[in-house]
Amino acid sequence: MGTLSGKNAVVTGSTSGIGLAIARAFAGAGANIVINGFGAPADIEKERSAIETDYKVKAIYSAADMTKPAEIADMVATGEKTFGSVDILVNNAGIQFVSPIEEFPIEKWDAIIAINLSSAFHGIRAAIPGMKKRGWGRIINTASAHSLVASPFKSAYVAAKHGIAGLTKTAALELAQFKITVNCISPGYVWTPLVEHQIPETMKARNLTKDQVIKEVLLAAQPTKEFVTADQVAALALFLCGDSAAQITGSNYSIDGGWTAE
Repeated sequence: MGTLSGKNAVVTGSTSGIGLAIARAFAGAGANIVINGFGAPADIEKERSAIETDYKVKAIYSAADMTKPAEIADMVATGEKTFGSVDILVNNAGIQFVSPIEEFPIEKWDAIIAINLSSAFHGIRAAIPGMKKRGWGRIINTASAHSLVASPFKSAYVAAKHGIAGLTKTAALELAQFKITVNCISPGYVWTPLVEHQIPETMKARNLTKDQVIKEVLLAAQPTKEFVTADQVAALALFLCGDSAAQITGSNYSIDGGWTAE
């Protein structure tokens, strides 16, 4: 019997990277899973069926678009209809765009706020009634070191992640007496395909070796000079779902190799 046996979780942005690691960690603990995100249908089906095969739980895929509030509400409703409840919600979907503010495309600003911030609000809004009714819930938002500190040229992302930290606290206060906890996790640089794919371009653009890019560019802000792993983030999310974490709510957990300590 896993620690999440009989529980059901929705994890957004979970077809790769951190979200997939969280979905797999929860499945490993016995939870049924709704995965969500973009990707080639064959790749998504491979990940979905692997969760079922590897962990003997049920997993379904929702194609909900995180810019569309009605689709987000429908994703939560589908989880409740399929599994009987949505006990755990992880708002993890996110995109990035880098540009000076005066040149920042307005549609990119709108998309980042919608996907990185508003989608979490819509997901929480949809999940609360069922969690209150059952008297138990776990809501976890993937924030970022950028929920606490800024970097230049990432205005929309930093604004959205600071917003996630504030939304987390507000929801935690509203739900404090319903045995529903709300926390956010703030990773630094995590080794994901997204990060890996940036390396060759940066090597070329800056005329650096792979090792130099990793140490001097990507990990410049991380005192440990090591990447956080998706599995480490997933382990923290799993801990926050357990009974030991029942009194942890409204918290922002840094997992960033010391970045925000400076």
